[in-house]
Amino acid sequence: MSGTRPVAELDAVIEQTLREGELVHEHPTPGRWLVDLPGTNKLKTVCGLIVGEHALRVEAFVCRQPDENREQLWTFLLQRNARMYAVAYSIDSVGDVYLTGRLPHAAVTPEELDRVLGAVLSYADDHFNTMLEIGFGTSIRREWEWRVKRGESLRNLEAFAAFADPTRRPGPGAPPDGGA
Repeated sequence: MSGTRPVAELDAVIEQTLREGELVHEHPTPGRWLVDLPGTNKLKTVCGLIVGEHALRVEAFVCRQPDENREQLWTFLLQRNARMYAVAYSIDSVGDVYLTGRLPHAAVTPEELDRVLGAVLSYADDHFNTMLEIGFGTSIRREWEWRVKRGESLRNLEAFAAFADPTRRPGPGAPPDGGA
């Protein structure tokens, strides 16, 4: 037995799961799905589900290539891969960060799809601010300073205040925990 299932059968399982989960999605062609996963730190992660000959491919863009500290970011991501379920961090040829994985056709059930989509959302969202701090910290600090000087809103940068706001950063030689 080959373990492969027809695209129409897998599409029916995917459609049922997304409908029951009330997830916004597109189905541009048979065997191809785009699912919007709403987050907290990363407001939306678009996850692609692509039915292949033997497996369902799962792909989600996490962030663009870092401006700085590439090796530190890659280390951070690789250290998490060993503890992740169904997907892993990967990079494309230009260094953009993705979550990717494969599910054998036999494993494509509503329960397993829900688990995998939950994992994608968690991994894309939970460490998003840390990834941005590592890979884009200088740009974020520069943007913070520019907005302060101009009196612009800092609302969408508040998640980075602990490292971007010089009034909240410990001075040189200060203990990282503020001396507590």
